[in-house]
Amino acid sequence: MTSLTPIEIETAPQPRASVILMHGLGADGNDFVPIVGEMDLSSVGPVRFVFPNAPRQPVTINGGYVMPAWYDILHDRMQEDEAGLRRSMAAIEELIAREKSRGIPASRIVLAGFSQGCAMALLTGLRHAERLAGIVALSGYLPLAGTTAAERSAANAGLPIFMGHGQRDDIVAPARAHQSRDALVALGYDVEWRDYPMPHSVCAEEIADLEAWLRRVLKAA
Repeated sequence: MTSLTPIEIETAPQPRASVILMHGLGADGNDFVPIVGEMDLSSVGPVRFVFPNAPRQPVTINGGYVMPAWYDILHDRMQEDEAGLRRSMAAIEELIAREKSRGIPASRIVLAGFSQGCAMALLTGLRHAERLAGIVALSGYLPLAGTTAAERSAANAGLPIFMGHGQRDDIVAPARAHQSRDALVALGYDVEWRDYPMPHSVCAEEIADLEAWLRRVLKAA
């Protein structure tokens, strides 16, 4: 998807799996590039990591400042930018289609994201029409939760989901992540929950846990 100008890194030629990872608010595709070198996924074959860049737009909660954002965040957190969420979902769907056009089946594609990117991974992955390998949800929450049950794809029922969150997160409150986890479990998803003594960030232990989870879901796919 050229409008998202993704950064791509392949662990070896002729990838057999893809991980599409969306960054958080105000960051860009470079933010998570270092994790490629921190994980050993050689047991699942060559992997293509795709790090898209969110479009730049005004963010209400930040005084209308223009920054990379997958959607707007309003002062009232109970109100969601549904139009923005669905616009970015359509763009991420095009990224998935692009991977499939390059020979990676949906069952070998993982959607991942941090914070706002986590919201986008869950929003898109749960609604995708073909079975994916799994979803990685880091330091975020389930957006448009009220529509998930009606809109989710039957193909991705019971999908494996890795959820990691900081116990000291002051951006996305742990309680909100717990609510999202519980909602996903209630809908029958295979959620692996991990929390860590960290703020709104990632840590080495989380990357190690994620590596093990990726090996498992991509090996089984």
